[in-house]
Formats: sequence, structure tokens, C-alpha cells
Amino acid sequence: MSAPLKNDPFIIAQVMDLVLRERAVALSTREWQHRLAGYGYAVRETERGQIVETLPHHIEIGVLPDGPSASH
Repeated sequence: MSAPLKNDPFIIAQVMDLVLRERAVALSTREWQHRLAGYGYAVRETERGQIVETLPHHIEIGVLPDGPSASH
């Protein structure tokens, strides 16, 4: 992904929406991570929270809002 991704609020909102929708339907955290990888994204745990990033270049997109985890 390129630098414009990091600066476009519309694209960032769409990616975050996708990540949150996938978290809602996944049966486990592992499944959620696998599903996201299929779309070219990953979630990394940091001190700031869960960071969404692109694969394979690990370009940070944003911080996920707090919410229910996928591990039901």
C-alpha cells in the first residue's frame, strides 16, 4: 500500500469497518487474524492498543477502538 492510504480518512474508515465486521463474525481471535490476512491486513498488539497494518509491508493504518474480542 502506498502513503496516500495513511492520509485518506475515507479509506481508513473503510478498512476499520472491514476489520470490525470480520471481528464480529469470527469465532476466535485466530480465525479473525486468518480472515484479515486474506484481505491483506494484520492486527498487532502494542502499548497503544491493537494496530491495524497492511501485509506484507506492515504500514500502520490506525488503532482499533476498544470493543469485544473475537474469542467467544
